[in-house]
Amino acid sequence: MIIDRADVIVTSPDRNFVTLKITTSDGVTGLGDATLNGRELAVVAYLTEHVVPLLIGRDPACIEDTWQFLYRSAYWRRGPVTMAAIAAVDVALWDIKAKVAGLPLYQLLGGASRTGLLTYGHASGKDLEELFDSVRDHQEQGYKAIRVQTGVPGLTSIYGIASNATFDANSGVRYDHEPAQRGALPNEEDWDTRSYLRHVPTVFEAVRNEFGPEIPLLHDGHHRMTPIQAARLGKSLEPYDLFWLEDVTPAENPEALRLVRQHTTTPLAIGEIFNTVWDYQQIIREQLIDYVRSAVTHTGGITHLKRVLEYASQYQIKSGMHGPTDISPVGMAAAMHLGLAIHNFGIQEYMKHGARTDEVFEQSFTFEGGMLHPGEKPGIGVELNEQAAAAHPYAQAYLPYNRLADGTVHDW
Repeated sequence: MIIDRADVIVTSPDRNFVTLKITTSDGVTGLGDATLNGRELAVVAYLTEHVVPLLIGRDPACIEDTWQFLYRSAYWRRGPVTMAAIAAVDVALWDIKAKVAGLPLYQLLGGASRTGLLTYGHASGKDLEELFDSVRDHQEQGYKAIRVQTGVPGLTSIYGIASNATFDANSGVRYDHEPAQRGALPNEEDWDTRSYLRHVPTVFEAVRNEFGPEIPLLHDGHHRMTPIQAARLGKSLEPYDLFWLEDVTPAENPEALRLVRQHTTTPLAIGEIFNTVWDYQQIIREQLIDYVRSAVTHTGGITHLKRVLEYASQYQIKSGMHGPTDISPVGMAAAMHLGLAIHNFGIQEYMKHGARTDEVFEQSFTFEGGMLHPGEKPGIGVELNEQAAAAHPYAQAYLPYNRLADGTVHDW
């Protein structure tokens, strides 16, 4: 059995997705997610022009060899475009191997280490009333852990708050579920860190008073703070017992997290914009984080992210895999299989995709009682409806960006 063909399929049901479909000479197919939000076509070109020609005729069973070949033969290693392309190939080959074996993928990764995956959803609101309604809605949907994002007085439109958005070009798609708005240019949002740092602790105090001490609460700082600002936020949130505080400062500078650690015991989650184990090497070794936030889709696939998490396990650091709606159902399924198998699973981010996306990607995973499970279908458990995919062509879209009050471009 050899790889007979590989097709790169772009579809935009509720947002843009890039899917690699590998077909063997025996007619077995495997899917991989290559979506890179706001830069999708860069990965399409990398796959179509450089990777696909190298796959034809290769043995699909040689997953490790193919991974090393694609990583090392390019010479120009790492980076989100390269690693998303490699991830798509890797997951598609694991999908094929599991289908040939007649087993759900997690069985080939060592079998299940748990009965399901604890999952968190995204609650948000421009004010407390709206936020409380969102928390209750997520509880009714079955979520046991909830990320809380809040509007900040005086700021018009900020990350993660649906009702604060002053635009919606995505035909009814909730802004907090898909901030990459369709159009020729990225949308500009506003930011003020001091206002945010004053406001956020009051929000978590109100949420704890309303919903009690037991519910696991999470929060995303989205890289917007300096190290000392991040330390202040972590310390101010300690009374509210967060499950984690995510991306409090840009983690390209690992030393910054030392300062944060010196001032707060709030658990830290980092890494959704990382794409190799080398990005994590220092912050894992020095135990500067508590959760690894990478996605299978952006971190070289199952083969490489499993290496990252095995390394993290030596330091009692757990997984917290990235899982908003810019991870396609293919990427989500891969994360579920990996999360079910590893020992150091922590929690899985999960935002429900829209009905059009669910029509394009036919899925076998379940969400019950706040827990995800990938299902027992051989492979990763997702099939692509190519006719439905063709009905939703690519639409140019960009993530927003921030400016401060004086016009300075700031981290979004």
